[in-house]
Amino acid sequence: MSNALQVLMRERLDRQGWSYGEVARRGEIPRSTVHHLATSERLVRMPQPSTLEGLARGLELPLDTVRRAAAEACGIHLYQADPDPEVDVLIASVQQLSAHDRRHVAALVESLLERGRQPEGGAGD
Repeated sequence: MSNALQVLMRERLDRQGWSYGEVARRGEIPRSTVHHLATSERLVRMPQPSTLEGLARGLELPLDTVRRAAAEACGIHLYQADPDPEVDVLIASVQQLSAHDRRHVAALVESLLERGRQPEGGAGD
């Protein structure tokens, strides 16, 4: 079964008649990286921002399109009416943290969300 990034890449390669090597050359990223992204059923972690930028250049697609497909391939589903590049960068960055550090980030996010739910003048102010 193919993931969103594989489908995007396959459609683009087939439509344009490009090889992995051509995409890699245009995007200035290793051919092995292009091959890995095109053939891995599920990505373990979000690719580096520079890799996504190179892939977008190589495929001649908008960066946001490639970033969203990569996020889905990692099991991250972004449901935003108006895409926010800052959120995408945060998600990509958190993927690179250790499990221990991700738990700290999750605790911080929970704390911030809880603080935002409290009525003004309530406990904790």
